[in-house]
Amino acid sequence: MTDFSLAGTVWHNGKALRKGYTTGSCATAAARVAALMVLRQQVINQVSITTPSGITLHLNVELPVIEGQQATAAIRKDGGDDVDATHGMLIFARVRLNDSGAITLQGGAGIGVVTRPGTGLAPGEPAINRTPRQTIEAAVREVIGPQRGAEVEIFAPEGEDRAKKTMNARLGILGGISIIGTTGIVTPMSEESWKRALVIELEQKRAEGRENVILVPGNHGERFVRESLHLDPAMVVTMSNFVGYMVQETVRLGFKRVLLVGHPGKLIKVAAGIFHTHSHIADARMEVLVAHLALMGAPLALLRAVSECDTTEAALPLIGRAGYARIYPELAQRVCARVQEMLRFTQSPPQCDAILFSFEQQLLGCSRPLAVIQEAFQ
Repeated sequence: MTDFSLAGTVWHNGKALRKGYTTGSCATAAARVAALMVLRQQVINQVSITTPSGITLHLNVELPVIEGQQATAAIRKDGGDDVDATHGMLIFARVRLNDSGAITLQGGAGIGVVTRPGTGLAPGEPAINRTPRQTIEAAVREVIGPQRGAEVEIFAPEGEDRAKKTMNARLGILGGISIIGTTGIVTPMSEESWKRALVIELEQKRAEGRENVILVPGNHGERFVRESLHLDPAMVVTMSNFVGYMVQETVRLGFKRVLLVGHPGKLIKVAAGIFHTHSHIADARMEVLVAHLALMGAPLALLRAVSECDTTEAALPLIGRAGYARIYPELAQRVCARVQEMLRFTQSPPQCDAILFSFEQQLLGCSRPLAVIQEAFQ
């Protein structure tokens, strides 16, 4: 049985949709139970973890095996009613104790390997994203204590085949799936229900008397606002891919200022007038980046190198080394110009600012001086 505590379903058109859990939660739970089995020298058939979003999962353990100072266990991925390429597959963890005092994490069979920059992980690293890395290590450390060490291997026998149905190869992640998830939970929603859920939070902010709002695509943006901009996270609302829709809702609700904070991979689309940023709508990221670099007089060699990058993150070091980092403030200004153009027939459009940052949480560029924006949103 899988227990999602009080948050196991969402409702859409009068129908209850079951939530699921991410590959990151599977890997974390498998690593935790494998570590427990080594210490106790006892097979365990159910394990509990608390996800980064605070939801407790009670998960069935499959194929548990103890071999001396190592153990292996698997958790079956369940996407709830939001079925994806990894739904139903087994995610394994093998934990081997040692006396090093350190916990090391490896990707085994079926876990993709990063081959190009731009994913937030170094080439050669297993495709286990940052939040799952942290939760896996924390789960094992909690079990083994501060003195022991452990080698943790995450593997997925079906991973190489399942990865063919994902975008991994296009991103340079080869040989398997990615272990992902920032909240640990998969929430199924239709697009309209999702948009409405996002607007509810926007309405709550306005009902509290707030006139300024910060819109971010997701958790990375919220973290950047809190840790790097040092602005009140209570002003943050997730817009997901629905940039235009959420900006239009700020007009309806009477907000005075809107700050868009995001990675260039999302906001560069807005600079091109693309206000729904999901890749199934449009994906002209590299073309827009190349066009703006060309307008700045960038050499052909740089334009070609950038155009061959798979992600905007991968292009950042090329642009920086060539001395064209000034493109980011220009892109931020262009984002605001596009927003103003979209709202040109409204009588009281909000003041719009934009800030771009990298996956390394580095500030790239602002539409106005950062201090001016921070002061406006204090």
